Amino acid sequence: MKKIQMVDLKGQYEGIKSEVNESLQEVLETTAFINGPQVQSFQKELEDYLDVKHVIPCANGTDALQIAMMGLGLKPGDEVITADFTFAATVEVIALLQLTPVLVDVDPHTFNIDPEAIKKAITPNTKAIVPVHLFGQTGNMDAIMEIAREHNLYVIEDNAQAIGANYHSKSGKTQKAGTIGDVAATSFFPSKNLGCYGDGGAIYTNDDKLTHTIRGIVNHGMYERYHHDVVGVNSRLDSFQAAVLRAKLPKLDQYNKARQKSAEKYTEAFQGNEDVETPVLDGEFDTHVYHQYTLKIKNGKRDALAKHLQEKGIPFGIYYPIPLHSQKAYADERYKEADFPVTNQLVKEVLSLPMHTELDEEQIEYIAETIKNFLNS
Repeated sequence: MKKIQMVDLKGQYEGIKSEVNESLQEVLETTAFINGPQVQSFQKELEDYLDVKHVIPCANGTDALQIAMMGLGLKPGDEVITADFTFAATVEVIALLQLTPVLVDVDPHTFNIDPEAIKKAITPNTKAIVPVHLFGQTGNMDAIMEIAREHNLYVIEDNAQAIGANYHSKSGKTQKAGTIGDVAATSFFPSKNLGCYGDGGAIYTNDDKLTHTIRGIVNHGMYERYHHDVVGVNSRLDSFQAAVLRAKLPKLDQYNKARQKSAEKYTEAFQGNEDVETPVLDGEFDTHVYHQYTLKIKNGKRDALAKHLQEKGIPFGIYYPIPLHSQKAYADERYKEADFPVTNQLVKEVLSLPMHTELDEEQIEYIAETIKNFLNS
């Protein structure tokens, strides 16, 4: 059995080596390192894939979130509601812009933001909701969009972990994750389902006016060289990263299907085990692209299992061990522990298993059997 890795980027590269090398060579020969043809082509190809009017590439996923909020004209003191159970990037950009983060609890099965918790958190100062499509599954966008329309709020989708996932609305319409709200942000960090070989990100929207604003923001506020019309930042996707992404984008659906197939095998292996809750699908099969395959290990056995896996050389992740409301940087007297019962339980139970496009059946079987043997011992 080959060595088990949490993410096998080298194995994935071997399958696209010629396409990646050819694209990188083209960048070297044209020397168009910033906003070159590879970036322009990737932008158009991603627009076509997502069926969205506008993609604005940028330097990373955190910038993408910040720039989306800047583009919407949010002002210091405006309240932005987001999930307590997620990576800090989502809330740090809110704080950096001197907006007021409002953290709320999540669904105990999908780990996505709880629409009922959103409703309770809305005040006259609320201006936006940031649903995070966590671990690869879209949140309940029907409910979130209904709340947003009722209260005249912006919806900024954090789609860093769910690119390629579909959302099937109650109306029967199917849309790609990130194309439902007012604007979305994504990350192309190497371990993502669509990852480059460094940092990269993108913002996407169907709003023409917002797009114009954002295109200026990402380039120092310029639409014409040395004419600074808006306050901007320096956040551009470089041509090398675009070249890698162009090689991978045509294979994204194939990559996601490989993840889904591995997830099915994991789930089947853990059926009937009272110490394990496998990922719960909220809707159709294609709504989850398994950026992470995250178990809930019940009955207080998570930490002992993690130690056992480490001893056996099986990689794992605990995403996330500390809730955002308990982080020193984001602690606030507004938050009460009673407001976060689900998150506070999840941080004691979640454990993510190796999940990538190169996983094979032998590895999955070994991982699952190791876990089951330990839990049953």
